Amino acid sequence: MKPYIWILLFFLAFGHSYASYSQNKPQHLRLKIIQTTDVHGAIFPYDFIKDEQTKYSLASVSTFVQIERAKKDEHTILLDNGDILQGQPVVYYSNFIDTSKTHVCAAVMNYMKYDAASVGNHDIETGHAVYDKVNKEFEFPWLAANAIKDRTETPYFKPYTIIEKEGIRIAVLGLITPAIPNWLPENIWSGMHFADMIESAKKWVGILKEKEKADLIIGLFHAGVDYTYNNQTEKTNLNENASKLVAELVPGFDVVFAGHDHREYNLIISGSDSSNILLLDPGSHAKKVAVAEIDLDWNIAKNKYDKEIKGKIVEMNNYQPDTVFVNKFEDYFINTKNYVDRVIGQSKRTFNARESVFGNSAFVDFIHEVQFKLTKAQISLTSPLSYNFEIKKGAISVRDMFKLYRFENFLYTMNLSGKEIKDYLEYSADLWFNQMNTQEDHLLKYTIDEKGKMSFINPYYNYSSAAGIKYTVDVSKPNGQKINIISFENGQAFEMDKIYSVAINSYRGNGGGGHLTNGAGIPKAELDKRIINSTDKDLRFYIIKYIEEKQYIDPAKRNNWEVIPSNWWKIAKKKEYKLLFPEIK
Repeated sequence: MKPYIWILLFFLAFGHSYASYSQNKPQHLRLKIIQTTDVHGAIFPYDFIKDEQTKYSLASVSTFVQIERAKKDEHTILLDNGDILQGQPVVYYSNFIDTSKTHVCAAVMNYMKYDAASVGNHDIETGHAVYDKVNKEFEFPWLAANAIKDRTETPYFKPYTIIEKEGIRIAVLGLITPAIPNWLPENIWSGMHFADMIESAKKWVGILKEKEKADLIIGLFHAGVDYTYNNQTEKTNLNENASKLVAELVPGFDVVFAGHDHREYNLIISGSDSSNILLLDPGSHAKKVAVAEIDLDWNIAKNKYDKEIKGKIVEMNNYQPDTVFVNKFEDYFINTKNYVDRVIGQSKRTFNARESVFGNSAFVDFIHEVQFKLTKAQISLTSPLSYNFEIKKGAISVRDMFKLYRFENFLYTMNLSGKEIKDYLEYSADLWFNQMNTQEDHLLKYTIDEKGKMSFINPYYNYSSAAGIKYTVDVSKPNGQKINIISFENGQAFEMDKIYSVAINSYRGNGGGGHLTNGAGIPKAELDKRIINSTDKDLRFYIIKYIEEKQYIDPAKRNNWEVIPSNWWKIAKKKEYKLLFPEIK
């Protein structure tokens, strides 16, 4: 047979497949996709709050990534999955103290050559001035396809990006947890709203397949895996933690990177089209990274790539910090260190958070005191935002305030009825305290693991108490019947049908924890109408100012509430204190 006949037959049989190769696509390609998530300001191998070195940070991730990038015959892609702008003082300093320089996260992540990142809820929490600036400074796309502009119904951030490696098109779709309005005041996310992750994924996967002709589709979702969290279901609209649901219900993804819940996952998920999707989450604070290893081999018969995809979680404490990184960004480190070391006042006594787990405490009452001063409200509601922190007698530094008040909450003044306040406290007590039938029963709601370690069943930051009123918590009573409000602290009558002004942080005031919605029964849509005013800066900022003005603080218990029966409380507290704090003698 003549040569041109062979050529003709080849094109008739394999012309379509050959065309794929003619578009500069290789027969084989190996990819490594590295994910960081929920870094929360762990930029340097140093904890500015605890004032100690750490064995994990982006500096160590930088070393790991450089090692991977130096390997031959494979391509490395670096992704971040949100919540990097809050957590450590080094990002707070860039967010709010020295805003003239390039943000530390932009400087560091540009140096590390991130290929893309998603936006997290704690990134949004910093406010427009911060995240809009950072978005401009990033030299890579910051993604959130379901954060939608109100005016145009188009994404506020970029929805996706296409990364090409030897002609192979890798699509990265970013999604953010849509539950942000449940926690944050509207002015922080003004101009946008948040669409359901499943519906958004369906829309954009179609575009990635049909328009972008993606060979691989990667989900970069700042949302958790447990879609039943907080009594939600797979049918809950705007589910907070829908990463796994998207993998299961939206065909097309090869890998889904999750985040937000600070949990570690390396799972194979079965999709609705019987495909297998790798789901990865390395946890938080740059202690680990997730790595998706992908081998692509062209299948002539199928006219597409066969994909072998494996996942692993890699510990960062085995990698030394990148010395070039540390030296290059030394000024950010020094400026932050000087900031947190600054003395703002003196404490006349030592006080700690440990007592606040069991009842009334000087630690929580100090926060009440500040909230009263800022708002002039009749009642204050707050929670212990640490359960094992101590402020010692003597000098108080800015660092101590990051231990005392961990989050960047604003402070609201709201109108609540007497009954709503009681129901709020009932809800908190039901999360917090067990129903005791004898003095031998548990006081707190907790579990003990196989190693004897005690863990709270519900987060301690939802253990909310009140100041301004006198009340008791009767742990012998069932749920919904524990609270008895006696009067205001000054003896004034407390009435269920009256409206009172209440100081409460923005997380709680927007429905966080469910105290106002599930507990007090206020519809979520009505909460905004209850807000009288709000601070323009975070509560920690005002606590610092409060101490600077007073110079000396003398925290003491208000003794305005107690847990009864008191003898049961004393016996159980002594036992459970040893369980919870075995290191305290």
